[in-house]
Amino acid sequence: MPTPSDKAVRHWFVTGASGGLGRHLTEHALQRGDRVTATVRRPAALQDMRETYGDRLTLETLDITRSADIDKVIGKTLQSAPVDIVVNNAGYAVVGAAEEMTVEQIRDQIEVLLLAPMLITRAFLKPMREQGGGRIIQISSMGGQIGTPTHSSYHAGKWGLEGFTESVSREVADFNIHLTLVEPGATRTGFASALRYTTESTPYRDNAVGQTRRYLETA
Repeated sequence: MPTPSDKAVRHWFVTGASGGLGRHLTEHALQRGDRVTATVRRPAALQDMRETYGDRLTLETLDITRSADIDKVIGKTLQSAPVDIVVNNAGYAVVGAAEEMTVEQIRDQIEVLLLAPMLITRAFLKPMREQGGGRIIQISSMGGQIGTPTHSSYHAGKWGLEGFTESVSREVADFNIHLTLVEPGATRTGFASALRYTTESTPYRDNAVGQTRRYLETA
Protein backbone atom coordinates (compact mmCIF):
# COMPACT_ATOMS: atom_id res chain seq x y z
CA MET A 1 0.00 0.00 0.00
CA PRO A 2 1.49 3.39 -0.96
CA THR A 3 2.12 5.88 1.81
CA PRO A 4 3.20 9.54 1.90
CA SER A 5 6.72 8.21 2.53
CA ASP A 6 6.72 6.78 -1.01
CA LYS A 7 6.52 10.22 -2.61
CA ALA A 8 9.42 11.37 -4.75
CA VAL A 9 9.97 14.30 -2.37
CA ARG A 10 9.11 13.76 1.28
CA HIS A 11 8.72 16.42 3.94
CA TRP A 12 10.52 15.73 7.23
CA PHE A 13 10.02 17.46 10.60
CA VAL A 14 13.08 16.98 12.82
CA THR A 15 13.54 18.29 16.36
CA GLY A 16 16.94 18.90 17.91
CA ALA A 17 18.53 19.27 14.48
CA SER A 18 21.40 21.57 15.38
CA GLY A 19 23.84 18.75 16.14
CA GLY A 20 24.40 15.04 16.61
CA LEU A 21 21.91 12.56 15.23
CA GLY A 22 19.37 15.27 14.36
CA ARG A 23 21.86 17.07 12.16
CA HIS A 24 22.93 13.83 10.46
CA LEU A 25 19.33 12.86 9.73
CA THR A 26 18.57 16.31 8.38
CA GLU A 27 21.54 16.22 6.03
CA HIS A 28 20.73 12.64 4.95
CA ALA A 29 17.17 13.63 4.02
CA LEU A 30 18.37 16.69 2.11
CA GLN A 31 20.97 14.66 0.23
CA ARG A 32 18.19 12.32 -0.87
CA GLY A 33 16.37 15.27 -2.37
CA ASP A 34 13.75 15.56 0.37
CA ARG A 35 12.55 18.66 2.17
CA VAL A 36 13.18 19.23 5.90
CA THR A 37 11.73 21.51 8.53
CA ALA A 38 14.37 21.45 11.26
CA THR A 39 13.74 22.83 14.73
CA VAL A 40 16.72 24.25 16.59
CA ARG A 41 17.54 26.56 19.44
CA ARG A 42 20.37 28.16 17.48
CA PRO A 43 19.52 28.65 13.78
CA ALA A 44 23.14 29.59 13.04
CA ALA A 45 24.13 25.98 13.75
CA LEU A 46 22.58 24.89 10.42
CA GLN A 47 23.38 27.95 8.36
CA ASP A 48 25.91 25.98 6.31
CA MET A 49 23.17 23.55 5.26
CA ARG A 50 20.81 26.42 4.52
CA GLU A 51 23.35 27.83 2.12
CA THR A 52 23.86 24.44 0.48
CA TYR A 53 20.27 23.23 0.18
CA GLY A 54 18.38 26.51 -0.02
CA ASP A 55 14.60 26.46 0.31
CA ARG A 56 14.45 22.70 0.85
CA LEU A 57 15.62 23.38 4.42
CA THR A 58 13.37 25.43 6.68
CA LEU A 59 14.74 26.40 10.09
CA GLU A 60 12.40 27.01 12.99
CA THR A 61 13.56 28.20 16.41
CA LEU A 62 11.78 26.10 19.02
CA ASP A 63 11.98 25.53 22.76
CA ILE A 64 10.19 22.20 23.07
CA THR A 65 9.39 22.83 26.74
CA ARG A 66 6.92 25.52 25.66
CA SER A 67 3.73 23.82 24.47
CA ALA A 68 2.33 27.00 22.90
CA ASP A 69 5.48 27.32 20.78
CA ILE A 70 5.15 23.67 19.69
CA ASP A 71 1.62 24.30 18.44
CA LYS A 72 2.68 27.49 16.67
CA VAL A 73 5.63 25.94 14.84
CA ILE A 74 3.75 22.79 13.83
CA GLY A 75 0.79 24.83 12.59
CA LYS A 76 3.11 26.98 10.49
CA THR A 77 4.87 23.89 9.15
CA LEU A 78 1.66 22.17 8.11
CA GLN A 79 0.46 25.29 6.34
CA SER A 80 3.51 25.11 4.09
CA ALA A 81 3.12 21.42 3.15
CA PRO A 82 1.96 18.08 4.57
CA VAL A 83 4.55 16.30 6.72
CA ASP A 84 5.43 12.70 5.84
CA ILE A 85 8.04 11.89 8.50
CA VAL A 86 8.41 13.26 12.03
CA VAL A 87 11.59 12.65 14.04
CA ASN A 88 11.42 13.37 17.77
CA ASN A 89 15.14 13.64 18.40
CA ALA A 90 15.74 16.52 20.82
CA GLY A 91 17.07 15.45 24.20
CA TYR A 92 19.81 15.50 26.82
CA ALA A 93 20.55 13.80 30.15
CA VAL A 94 20.89 14.96 33.73
CA VAL A 95 23.66 13.01 35.50
CA GLY A 96 23.65 12.40 39.23
CA ALA A 97 21.97 10.52 42.04
CA ALA A 98 18.19 10.85 42.22
CA GLU A 99 18.61 12.36 45.68
CA GLU A 100 20.88 15.07 44.25
CA MET A 101 18.52 16.14 41.47
CA THR A 102 16.49 19.28 41.94
CA VAL A 103 12.79 19.39 41.18
CA GLU A 104 13.55 21.73 38.30
CA GLN A 105 16.10 19.30 36.81
CA ILE A 106 13.67 16.39 37.04
CA ARG A 107 10.78 18.36 35.61
CA ASP A 108 12.81 19.72 32.68
CA GLN A 109 14.18 16.25 31.90
CA ILE A 110 10.69 14.76 31.71
CA GLU A 111 9.35 17.69 29.70
CA VAL A 112 12.09 17.35 27.08
CA LEU A 113 12.25 13.56 26.83
CA LEU A 114 8.60 12.62 27.30
CA LEU A 115 6.05 15.43 27.35
CA ALA A 116 7.37 17.26 24.26
CA PRO A 117 7.48 14.12 22.06
CA MET A 118 3.99 13.22 23.26
CA LEU A 119 2.65 16.65 22.30
CA ILE A 120 4.47 16.70 18.96
CA THR A 121 3.30 13.18 18.09
CA ARG A 122 -0.27 14.04 19.05
CA ALA A 123 -0.22 17.20 16.94
CA PHE A 124 0.70 15.26 13.79
CA LEU A 125 -1.74 12.36 14.16
CA LYS A 126 -4.82 14.12 12.77
CA PRO A 127 -3.10 15.62 9.70
CA MET A 128 -1.37 12.30 8.96
CA ARG A 129 -4.65 10.43 9.35
CA GLU A 130 -6.38 12.85 6.99
CA GLN A 131 -3.62 12.65 4.37
CA GLY A 132 -3.61 8.86 4.38
CA GLY A 133 -0.59 7.98 6.52
CA GLY A 134 2.90 8.89 7.66
CA ARG A 135 5.74 7.83 9.92
CA ILE A 136 6.78 9.11 13.35
CA ILE A 137 10.28 8.16 14.54
CA GLN A 138 11.00 8.38 18.25
CA ILE A 139 14.69 8.58 19.10
CA SER A 140 14.83 6.63 22.33
CA SER A 141 17.97 4.91 23.64
CA MET A 142 19.23 1.67 25.06
CA GLY A 143 18.40 3.67 28.20
CA GLY A 144 14.77 3.02 27.34
CA GLN A 145 15.39 -0.65 28.08
CA ILE A 146 18.03 -0.80 30.83
CA GLY A 147 18.86 1.38 33.82
CA THR A 148 22.21 2.66 35.03
CA PRO A 149 23.09 4.74 38.11
CA THR A 150 23.08 8.54 37.62
CA HIS A 151 20.40 8.47 34.88
CA SER A 152 17.15 7.89 36.81
CA SER A 153 15.25 10.85 35.33
CA TYR A 154 16.60 10.14 31.85
CA HIS A 155 15.42 6.53 32.09
CA ALA A 156 12.04 7.66 33.37
CA GLY A 157 11.62 9.86 30.30
CA LYS A 158 12.80 7.25 27.80
CA TRP A 159 10.84 4.36 29.34
CA GLY A 160 7.76 6.57 29.32
CA LEU A 161 8.34 7.43 25.65
CA GLU A 162 8.57 3.75 24.78
CA GLY A 163 5.30 2.89 26.53
CA PHE A 164 3.54 5.85 24.93
CA THR A 165 4.83 4.92 21.48
CA GLU A 166 3.87 1.26 21.71
CA SER A 167 0.35 2.20 22.76
CA VAL A 168 -0.20 4.88 20.12
CA SER A 169 1.24 2.69 17.37
CA ARG A 170 -1.66 0.30 17.90
CA GLU A 171 -4.20 3.11 18.01
CA VAL A 172 -3.25 4.48 14.59
CA ALA A 173 -2.16 1.37 12.66
CA ASP A 174 -5.48 1.28 10.78
CA PHE A 175 -4.76 4.78 9.45
CA ASN A 176 -1.43 3.77 7.85
CA ILE A 177 0.48 5.79 10.45
CA HIS A 178 3.60 3.96 11.61
CA LEU A 179 5.57 4.72 14.77
CA THR A 180 9.18 3.58 15.07
CA LEU A 181 11.34 3.42 18.20
CA VAL A 182 15.09 3.81 17.69
CA GLU A 183 17.27 2.66 20.59
CA PRO A 184 20.93 3.51 19.87
CA GLY A 185 23.74 2.81 22.28
CA ALA A 186 26.86 4.95 22.53
CA THR A 187 27.33 6.99 19.34
CA ARG A 188 29.60 9.84 18.31
CA THR A 189 26.98 12.57 18.44
CA GLY A 190 28.31 15.02 21.02
CA PHE A 191 25.68 13.80 23.50
CA ALA A 192 28.29 13.39 26.25
CA SER A 193 29.41 17.01 25.91
CA ALA A 194 25.82 18.16 26.48
CA LEU A 195 25.34 16.25 29.73
CA ARG A 196 24.17 18.28 32.71
CA TYR A 197 25.41 17.30 36.15
CA THR A 198 23.85 17.56 39.57
CA THR A 199 25.80 19.10 42.43
CA GLU A 200 27.75 16.15 43.78
CA SER A 201 27.17 15.14 47.38
CA THR A 202 29.61 13.35 49.69
CA PRO A 203 27.57 10.15 50.33
CA TYR A 204 27.49 9.32 46.61
CA ARG A 205 31.03 10.35 45.73
CA ASP A 206 32.66 6.92 46.06
CA ASN A 207 29.85 4.52 45.17
CA ALA A 208 28.37 3.54 41.78
CA VAL A 209 27.07 7.07 41.24
CA GLY A 210 30.46 8.69 41.70
CA GLN A 211 32.19 6.05 39.60
CA THR A 212 29.77 6.57 36.73
CA ARG A 213 30.10 10.33 37.03
CA ARG A 214 33.90 10.12 36.79
CA TYR A 215 33.62 7.91 33.72
CA LEU A 216 31.21 10.29 31.96
CA GLU A 217 33.23 13.37 32.86
CA THR A 218 36.26 11.93 31.09
CA ALA A 219 34.48 10.14 28.22
